[in-house]
Amino acid sequence: MIIGVGTDLCNIERVEGTLARFGDRFRNRVFTPLEQARAERNAKPAAIYAKRWAAKEACSKALGTGLAMGIAWKDMSVRNLRTGQPVMEVTGWAAARLATLTPPGHHAIIHVTLTDDHPWAQAFVVIEALPIPNPA
Repeated sequence: MIIGVGTDLCNIERVEGTLARFGDRFRNRVFTPLEQARAERNAKPAAIYAKRWAAKEACSKALGTGLAMGIAWKDMSVRNLRTGQPVMEVTGWAAARLATLTPPGHHAIIHVTLTDDHPWAQAFVVIEALPIPNPA
């Protein structure tokens, strides 16, 4: 069953300007070290940061809170599988919120997709609750 859906659109040029103005202060406030490493390895780091920004916004919306109810930016993190597929991981308050949304006898999976077409980056998040298989 679907327990949350969120989407966000982010302007890459705006993120580029924020990076130029605030640099590490911005990076360290919003992105995990893993996210920063991924972005900085890329020829266009602002596009990577913008997609991850959008993913965090979309995830907070899928959790039904937005960023106003105590979720920290770094409570949501995007990493990539070896195949390149993005995966959203939650910790802290975001993980606690996810636990309250997940029905008993179920486990939650956060699906995320990212795209960009300069000057836009977009993310879409779907949170799915699947029944925990009965071992019997």
